[in-house]
Amino acid sequence: MDDFKTLIAYSRKNAMRRLVRCLFAENILDRAALSFSVEGNQATYPLKGGRAHLAFSDIAKGPADTVVNDGDVVLVTDEGVRQVITSHQDMLDVLRDSFDFAPTDEGVAGLKSDMENSLSNDAHARQHRQHWNARLAQAAKDQGLHSFTDYLRQHAKTKDAAILLDQWGSLEGHPYYPTWKARPGLTDEEVEQLSPEFNAQVPLRIAALRADNAKSESMPHVIDYRAWFAEHFPTQWAQWKASLNSKGLDENQWLPLPIHSWHLQAYVLETFAQEIADGILITDGPDLPTLPTMSYRTMMPVLDESAPLIKLPIAVWMTSELRSLQAKSIHMGPRISTVISKILETENGFDQRLEIFPEEIGVRYKNAVTQDDHPGRHLSVVYRASAPAFERNDECLPITVASLFTRLPGSGRPLFTDLIERDGVRANAAQVENWFREYAKVVTHPVVAIYLMYGIGLEAHQQNTMVLFSPDGKARSLLIRDFGDGRTYAPLLEGRGYSLQPHVQPGILPTVFSGDIEPVRMFVLDAAFLTHLHEMALWLTKEYAFNNTRLWQILREETDLAFEAVRDRVAADVWETEHKAFVEEPWPTRSLLRMHLMQYSNYRLQHTLTNPLASV
Repeated sequence: MDDFKTLIAYSRKNAMRRLVRCLFAENILDRAALSFSVEGNQATYPLKGGRAHLAFSDIAKGPADTVVNDGDVVLVTDEGVRQVITSHQDMLDVLRDSFDFAPTDEGVAGLKSDMENSLSNDAHARQHRQHWNARLAQAAKDQGLHSFTDYLRQHAKTKDAAILLDQWGSLEGHPYYPTWKARPGLTDEEVEQLSPEFNAQVPLRIAALRADNAKSESMPHVIDYRAWFAEHFPTQWAQWKASLNSKGLDENQWLPLPIHSWHLQAYVLETFAQEIADGILITDGPDLPTLPTMSYRTMMPVLDESAPLIKLPIAVWMTSELRSLQAKSIHMGPRISTVISKILETENGFDQRLEIFPEEIGVRYKNAVTQDDHPGRHLSVVYRASAPAFERNDECLPITVASLFTRLPGSGRPLFTDLIERDGVRANAAQVENWFREYAKVVTHPVVAIYLMYGIGLEAHQQNTMVLFSPDGKARSLLIRDFGDGRTYAPLLEGRGYSLQPHVQPGILPTVFSGDIEPVRMFVLDAAFLTHLHEMALWLTKEYAFNNTRLWQILREETDLAFEAVRDRVAADVWETEHKAFVEEPWPTRSLLRMHLMQYSNYRLQHTLTNPLASV
């Protein structure tokens, strides 16, 4: 077992790797000024003023302007003085004057602080993981199994295996977030008690919200929220009803409202003290044990059956905002789920390659007298049906995409190797290519089809997406969740006879667009292509020591095939424009590091990256 000092050093290097990647991806540091050695694995970067440069001892440039630094970073002055830079704080100080804009002192200090918090949490998670992995490895060994996924298939229900992998895979986070594990404001103990990467279990309080102070949205099959809740959570319903009745209250005047236990103590009791005093909110009720999933505030109830996933607000600062659940998400989730469910029925799940976790119900607080919408974003809930996804008879195992990159107990290699190498022998190039081709097909075909034909942008990034794998380790279909912020292009949807009522609110970006399709396209390219498929190609290329762009060639081929598959069902001009945007033109993505340095004064900053499919 590594000691904590070793783990901190690893996490510090991890933070530096992310920082370097983001600085060059967003062109905050001019990529063109990075001068590579003939071998292509070392580089220098001149600092502004010309009196010094940085030397990177092990650095590589991949497709999509991806700069990955795995070695030392050395500051070299004109006089030849060399100083190794080991911390992101020093790195930012050295580079700041060379940025393409002038960040404020507060912006730089905030980034330094959040990165330090992030890497500290990362190291603690890795410390916990050593024991967790040892237990998992031993459990598989006791059953005479070398494969982690085989062990889970044979010794856990599909739901339990999927949620275990989701928690266990909550380590690396978004590839373009330099503050990937930042939880400022939480103590180390709280991080451990609340976070999926610590295999945490968190109780939810089933509070009561007076029905006349609630707004809700549900899919058409949900006739009555109370009856629906009673069916899915019978124990908690009985206790909740009895608790209200003991106070002389009629349960039909109230709605059950789950509240995250930390959020209740740290935020709700104080912020909503007036509502509690006025008898609008009752916070003493039964508890429901849950497991936090990778998204931190989407909770899986610990019940024998596949109960609905519960998405909640939690007043924790993550990626520089309090994690609320806004009116838009409450209302759009069930609406989009309804439309997609109908489309999947019509299209036979796009050759049975696409399934969803439908968002059946959303409920939020809205004051009956003032009609104030704002506070409700911290007192709300969305429920996602999980039974169709987890109660399976096709032997498929749903694995959250981010988990595929997480290192296995035992070998320390990424989880995807366990799926590719079914016989335990290291895969050759042809086997890796075949596996990736199948994987790319499973992602691109449904994502492109539903976008091109219906104008629906699926946010198929690493956290929102599960891929269903058959026992032979091959990808079979997609399982997508989280539709509250999903983007849709109305003209294409309406052209197919469907309509989606947008939720309109001042200051909030709507999610149904009718002018330019660009915001929907960007959503798809950023999530499914850049941070998911491109990342998979990068990891496979590194793991199997490929020295070429073969996997991006395969991705280009499969993307072309996905477009060809729907060509005769799409207007020619739309097809041509979108095909070019996907495979030739630069890919747009969010400028997350720049936003952070600018203290999120603008949430809509974007930049573009060279399209990795154009050059292959």
